[in-house]
Amino acid sequence: MTAQHKHTYDKAGNQLCCTHTTKIYTQAGASELVDHQQTGKEDSHVGHDHAEHHHDDDGHDHSHVEGSRVKLFAPAIVSFLLLMIAIVWDNWIAQEWFDGWIRVVWYVVAYVPVGFPVIKDAVVSIRKGDVFSEFLLMVIATIGAFAIGEYPEGVAVMLFYAVGEVFQTLAVSRAKGNIKALLDQRPDEVTVLIDDRPQIIKATDAEIGSIIQLKPGEKLGLDGELLSDVASFNTAALTGESKPDRKSKGESVLAGMINLNTVSLIKVTTAYTDSKLSKILELVQNATAQKAPTELFIRKFAKIYTPIVVFLAIGICLLPALFVQDYVFSDWLYRALVFLVISCPCALVISIPLGYFGGIGAASRNGILFKGSNFLDALAHIQHVVMDKTGTMTEGVFQVQEVNFDANFDQATILKMVNALESNSTHPVATAIHQYVGEVDHGIRLDQVEEIGGHGLQAIVEGKQLLVGNFKLMDKFNVHYDVDLASIVYTLIAVAYDNKFVGYITIADSIKADALETIEQLHKLNVKATMLSGDKSSVVRHVADQLGIDHAYGDLLPEDKVNKLKEIKAQNQRVAFVGDGVNDAPVVALSDVGIAMGGLGSDATIETADVVIQDDKPSKIPIAIRIGKQTKHVVWQNITLAFVVKGIVLILGAGGIATMWEAVFADVGVSLIAILNAVRIQKMKF
Repeated sequence: MTAQHKHTYDKAGNQLCCTHTTKIYTQAGASELVDHQQTGKEDSHVGHDHAEHHHDDDGHDHSHVEGSRVKLFAPAIVSFLLLMIAIVWDNWIAQEWFDGWIRVVWYVVAYVPVGFPVIKDAVVSIRKGDVFSEFLLMVIATIGAFAIGEYPEGVAVMLFYAVGEVFQTLAVSRAKGNIKALLDQRPDEVTVLIDDRPQIIKATDAEIGSIIQLKPGEKLGLDGELLSDVASFNTAALTGESKPDRKSKGESVLAGMINLNTVSLIKVTTAYTDSKLSKILELVQNATAQKAPTELFIRKFAKIYTPIVVFLAIGICLLPALFVQDYVFSDWLYRALVFLVISCPCALVISIPLGYFGGIGAASRNGILFKGSNFLDALAHIQHVVMDKTGTMTEGVFQVQEVNFDANFDQATILKMVNALESNSTHPVATAIHQYVGEVDHGIRLDQVEEIGGHGLQAIVEGKQLLVGNFKLMDKFNVHYDVDLASIVYTLIAVAYDNKFVGYITIADSIKADALETIEQLHKLNVKATMLSGDKSSVVRHVADQLGIDHAYGDLLPEDKVNKLKEIKAQNQRVAFVGDGVNDAPVVALSDVGIAMGGLGSDATIETADVVIQDDKPSKIPIAIRIGKQTKHVVWQNITLAFVVKGIVLILGAGGIATMWEAVFADVGVSLIAILNAVRIQKMKF
């Protein structure tokens, strides 16, 4: 069905569609991403059918690269064969009949397959107000070549331009492979149990509470709760890690996970559009809307640069008539046409956004999500990483470190009593003690159980008082103890029985396995590290000393963290803050880049942070910085290459030294080199 193409414009009224960049991206089969690049609007239905965006009369070639590559190359192949035959007849095997209007028509026929689509694009752009486009430059140059009788060169220039477009299309498609794979992670259908019978329905029709039957090798379409006893999943779509994740009954499982072993049953807990994967897909799709400063500059530059080039070409053609005695119009027109071909800004307008998108793709492959290419640039300049402690550099799960009881008490018996009493609490400390001691002994009778706010618990066991809590609880009940509290860096749980001090249990949050490596890698990047935490200062300093963190501050309230960050920024340093993205929202807002340890279950972090690390590994922080630095490095390599080569050939062209063939290299050749350089990001190991 034919639908009318609606052109889009930015706030300044500049047309955003029907450009060379848009055409290449659309040919690469990434129109759903082009939509976000043009409008910056969120798609209300992330799991859309790609065909909804494909119209037939918008002036673009919508053939997907996933289709036949022969189809992409077909126009160029036809033109090439006709051109080669004509050149042979012109230079080596002369044909008497190949002359006059027959020769002209032959070259026109050779020109049409590659030239007509570009002429069509130029006309569409002019009709919509974008007069000085890349398409117009090529049309003027090639038709001008025909006007002065340079038929082979006119066809050749457009032929190489068309071949360059095809290679750019293939390069774009390959560079977007990771992101396109991510966009295809969620299945459109799920198998649900209705009256205990499996039935396949659309994932969008599955209701909360429905039971999904997931076979081995199948991808989960919605977030849910595992009903089966045990199941293993590949979470690569969400974390970038292919290591199997073992889940037990009652645990959360997420859309995009792949079932590895037995048939599993999952109860749907989240609507299709609200799932974790939906939020990730929205984030990735909208990433192109947030442009890096370099990318914005090039876009504005091209808008000014192209008309200047056209007027300079006119000047090169006409002005010498005022100063040159033996002025020949056709000679200077040829120089002007060479100048136009060289000046085409394709190498910049394609390779630079592709470079940034390559960086976003490389990051997503590593389980790191950027909300825009501007944050790639920002991370490349980061000088200081400020981080939270709990859940960022530590696991966020407390564990018993040491049990220090008086020898006059039976440790096993007291621990069973403590475990029984703590079973009445949901505090993380109670969970740590339960994991250390084991199953609760229900044979222990507890009477008069009471929780004393800010202190701990008390109960009567075998007619005697049992106290479990902090040392304030000991002071409250006048229990004497001889412990140097300042010398112990862990959280302390004091225990008293029958009004006698039994001893204490130390509990601490374990440091993440890759935390030390993270700080070492940051230092190699000349990035300083500071830890800010609400935990007690002795604990924070202890963790910082173990990891080699430059500065550490504890006992901080949220407003204290803000003040500390302001102090760091006052030293003219670019700062990234790493935390949970919700509790530290004021600090995230103040930092240059907010990085969230997103985990698999935290939806809010995806909405608050600029960068989301999906698997909670702090070692991804230096990886993200390296990706930002390398992306910026490649982008500036492309900018330098384009300007230097084009500048040299422009001077040669204006002086009559460079021909159309050098012009083709300066345009198509440089574009392809820049594209291949941008795609290189995808293969790099960070």
